[in-house]
Amino acid sequence: MSSAEEQITVGTADPSAEAAPRALTLGELQGAVDAWIGQWEEGYFSPLSNLARLTEEVGELAREINHHYGDKPKKASEGEGSIAAELGDILFITVTLANSMGVDLTEAFDGVMRKYNIRDAARWTRKVDAPGDAPGDAQDDA
Repeated sequence: MSSAEEQITVGTADPSAEAAPRALTLGELQGAVDAWIGQWEEGYFSPLSNLARLTEEVGELAREINHHYGDKPKKASEGEGSIAAELGDILFITVTLANSMGVDLTEAFDGVMRKYNIRDAARWTRKVDAPGDAPGDAQDDA
């Protein structure tokens, strides 16, 4: 099966389709979402509409976290929610928003990690066995 066929399988509207047996890259996630949205005439919503959807989903996540870890219990009439499901919704909408604006999430994530690795290199207490602390690393040889 080609990568494109896997993406379409992952992005299909058929709920009986099997999930991909491996973790997807960000590019593959973007392709899967694009394949799913591409089957509908309406296509992508505007970036502002997607931002509103993302905000709604973050609110739903906040509600679930508050119910699981906060002081506010659910009403008896409310069904059980899922933090994982809300995170999945946020991921889907984030990918949708990126796709609608032509953002490559792999490039964006790589840039963010470079920023954090430089900006926060000495900000926190590094674990002894953290990456970069292996014997033979340049900092050990100094």
